[in-house]
Amino acid sequence: MRWMVLCVSLGFALFGCERSTEADSGPKQGISTVKPAPGASKDPVRSLPQVDTSALDEFSEGIWIDMVNELLSPCGEPVSVARCIVESRKCKRCVPAARYVARIVDDGYSRDEVREMYRIRYAEDTKFDKITSHDSPLRGSPMARVTIYEFSDFQCPHCKTAAPLLKKIVEESNGKVKVVFKQYPLLGHPKARDASKAAIAADKQGKFWEMHDLLFKSQDDLQTANLDDYAKKLGLDLKRFKADMQSKETDKKIDADIAEGHAAGVDATPSIYVNDRRFVFPPEQLRPYIREELDQ
Repeated sequence: MRWMVLCVSLGFALFGCERSTEADSGPKQGISTVKPAPGASKDPVRSLPQVDTSALDEFSEGIWIDMVNELLSPCGEPVSVARCIVESRKCKRCVPAARYVARIVDDGYSRDEVREMYRIRYAEDTKFDKITSHDSPLRGSPMARVTIYEFSDFQCPHCKTAAPLLKKIVEESNGKVKVVFKQYPLLGHPKARDASKAAIAADKQGKFWEMHDLLFKSQDDLQTANLDDYAKKLGLDLKRFKADMQSKETDKKIDADIAEGHAAGVDATPSIYVNDRRFVFPPEQLRPYIREELDQ
């Protein structure tokens, strides 16, 4: 099934709960296609034993051949992905990159879309290396090779759908994947900020993920009185919980996460970043993407 990726420059449909455009201060990046590798079109590589293209029909395989001979090595060398592989270059990212191209071609994306998705994943100007895990709830091993940063809103139905999937990915990864949660309550969701405060207050008593799961499970009942009930259900010190919810420190934490999201170009929830790259597909496509990350 072909999904619409989240890429404003190509006019693709937005997946998730959208942030108000008037508050949008994130970077806007247009299409920047990768320059063809020197000589790539003269002697194209037509097959790579390391890449399974059996699912591609003849037309799609032709697109894949063109793309892996055009797109540059993700390690920045002036050589195509295909040449990187056949010449046994040191770059360990070329084989996963060729598999990535095969996968999105199989999903039905056009050549321009493939170029843009490749750029988002591998170009230097699309890296967001300032998102940090400092002072943010973490699920999984701190030493995990792959970090998923999730900017989320407890009132967003798409975030509710993504939450159990992310949890399962971490559990199935055998310590190789971790999730870092970032608060991103949208202005259009009036109950979201208080829910974020409740999660932060629960975190101060060591129950963030328990509150996280409960808030999404009870998404239709996020009134303030209910938040107190959830705290009681989790066995929290209610007096401390209320004080932490109302503290300036809690508001500052939420604002800091939102500012971090703005700087990274977050425009909807859930917004997901894998390591230092924006993930532009629906969460259901995280598994193959992460496998490609782990293969590097």
